[in-house]
Amino acid sequence: MSRRLPPLNALRAFEAAARHLSMVRAAEELHVTPAAVSQQIKLLEDILGQPLFRRGKKLALSDAALAALPLLSDAFDRLERAASELKGSAADGPLVVSTPPTFAARWLVPRLEEFGNLHPEIELRLLATRRLVDFSMEDVDAAIRFGAGDYPGLNAERLMPESIIPVAAPGVAEGIEHAQDIANRPLLDDEWHTDNRLFPDWETWFAFHEVVPQSPLRIRRFGESNLTIQAAISGLGIALVWHSLVKEDLKAGRLVRVAGKAMSTPMAYHLVMPPEKMGLRKVAAFRQWLLDEACDTVSHCGDHSDCR
Repeated sequence: MSRRLPPLNALRAFEAAARHLSMVRAAEELHVTPAAVSQQIKLLEDILGQPLFRRGKKLALSDAALAALPLLSDAFDRLERAASELKGSAADGPLVVSTPPTFAARWLVPRLEEFGNLHPEIELRLLATRRLVDFSMEDVDAAIRFGAGDYPGLNAERLMPESIIPVAAPGVAEGIEHAQDIANRPLLDDEWHTDNRLFPDWETWFAFHEVVPQSPLRIRRFGESNLTIQAAISGLGIALVWHSLVKEDLKAGRLVRVAGKAMSTPMAYHLVMPPEKMGLRKVAAFRQWLLDEACDTVSHCGDHSDCR
């Protein structure tokens, strides 16, 4: 039997706008512009030959639209469940976690053997990217994200306190006793730091320590934190870094802390996921393991002032 249906994109735009009674909120949900939502609704009205909204100071549904909305919402709910069935059970598939590349390389991956030993039945796949994922459109169970913790509509848990410290290879750090001594050395930084005001740059770090450099700072910037840290290990200069990312390097002696106090920051790594994902056993297992590892990292800081 042939089904004669209007375009699904037009129906979806109408259903979202009718449910929110707002073109703007519908556009946010669908990740398009309000103009695109309006265009799809106009197309649907042309096909049906009647208006679906009463447009005035406030958006209101026509009688026919009001009657059709519950049926249409239920239909999309059923389509979503059907798509999940076709894709297979989310509970039985691999655990997909999106994570920033540097955090994955320097903190997460070195600890994954333990997770595998604890949960050999869970296949973990890492999606290493700084791009924000769209949980409604992508097959991702959870994400590790760096920020202030503001993720509307998602469950976000802070993994560990974060601080910023200067580090260098042991040979480069020789002779440095005070913060003033750093100003005359080659400095390393991440370009992301200069673009993100919540991360102190070298100028802010010196001001925090009440140091006034007597000559222009010699700063080499890299496009990614992992490169900055590797440059410090290679002896190219002193790097300003997140403490959590260099703990293993400090423990192994590849890097040492140089003079100066750690700077606290409101920014931190967070475990982020849609609320409905928390009920999946594989997600719950990874979450508990990750939080335990983060807690263990803090408790073994050595200098706890760095962990506040």
